[in-house]
Formats: sequence, C-alpha cells, structure tokens
Amino acid sequence: MTDLIEFLLEPYLVASTFHIVLEILAAIFGIASVFYARKESILVFPTGIISTAIYVYLLSQWTLYGDLIINIYYTIMSVYGWYMWAKVDGDENHIPISRTSTEDKFKAFGIFAFTSVFVIVVYRYYNVMPDHLDLSESVNYAVEKLTSGNLEEFRTATPYLDTFTTGIFFAGMWLMANKKIENWTLWIVGDVVSIPLYLVKGYGFTAIQYTVFLVLAIMAYFSWRKSIQLAEAKK
Repeated sequence: MTDLIEFLLEPYLVASTFHIVLEILAAIFGIASVFYARKESILVFPTGIISTAIYVYLLSQWTLYGDLIINIYYTIMSVYGWYMWAKVDGDENHIPISRTSTEDKFKAFGIFAFTSVFVIVVYRYYNVMPDHLDLSESVNYAVEKLTSGNLEEFRTATPYLDTFTTGIFFAGMWLMANKKIENWTLWIVGDVVSIPLYLVKGYGFTAIQYTVFLVLAIMAYFSWRKSIQLAEAKK
C-alpha cells in the first residue's frame, strides 16, 4: 500500500507549485461545469472553458497529447454548446432535453471512430504508441501490459485507453451541446475508465475530479430523464 501511495504521489514531488495550483483550479472549474450541466444551466460552458483552457496548457507541459486534443475540442464545443443552449426559437423557447435519434447515434459513433483513429495516428507518429505493431499485435500488447499487474507496465499502455476515452468524450461533448440525454451515458463510461487512468499517470487531483464527474453524471442522467418524462407527460 505504501509503495502504491508513493507511486501515485511521485509526480507531485517534482512538480512546481504553480502547476499543482493550476491543476486544482482546473479540477474545481471542471466540477462546477458538470454541476451546472446537471442543472441545465448555461454556466456549464463558461466554467468548462476556463477548466479546459487551463488543462490545454498543463497537458502541453505533461506531453499527454490525447488528453490535450480532448481539451482543445472541449473548448471549441463549449463555444458551440453555449450558442446552442442560448439560442431560442420564435416562441422564446430554448432547445429541450431529448433522446438521440438514429441519425444522432450514427453521428456520435462517427465522431467516436474518427477521433479514435486520429489519436492513434498522432500517438504512433510521436512514438507514444509502438509504431511497428500491426492491429492484432497492438491489441495483444495492450492487453498484456494492462493485465500485467505491474503499475509501470500498465502506465506504458495508457495511450491505448486514452484512444478509447478520447473518442468517448468527443462524442459525449457533441451530444451534450445538443442536449441529448445519452451524453451522460458516455460520460459515465469515460469517467469510469479515466479515474484509474489518471491515478496511474500520477495526476491525483484530476482523478479526484473525474470521481466527482462520475457521481454528478449519474445524478444528471436521472435528472435529465425525469425532465424528459415530465415533458412527455404534458403532451
């Protein structure tokens, strides 16, 4: 247990106070953003933009390219979502919470697939992933490292999990911007993977943030589902 704690705290022993404070601030604003999303408050976007902008800087320093791409995309989609949530029709009604259509599901899957492939290309180009392995060899390599029981070996395979979470979060952010309830399902899945992922990477405050994200995402899913049920009952 002591070895595990030392392993998790190791990055903070050499990190600057400035970077630690920035990570804490980014986590706080990120949690606030998800809280506002649950409440269907447009404040989800300005608080989210502050969080992602800080993370863009931090991740560039940490050379975590997949996470960096995620947060650049979050920032862009937050601007788009801000516009969509603020937009009203002729009756002064904002877009309602709704379920995804078949077309929405295809679009979300397309975003997930394109993003995952893009991250793989970037990671192989920068040698974050082994660039000499074919698809089957890559799968075997990832499974072997992730199930080795050795934290150092697990850490070498985290780019493969990054690929999955990047695709999940890209699709989830697009669904959130369009107020589709299924965005919370994707956030929940991504958060479950991200919590141990960030712990192994050595970014404990960010892992705590994703733990809170997970709780809020579960609560938000049921809150949004209730809103949909109430709206359907009025028809």
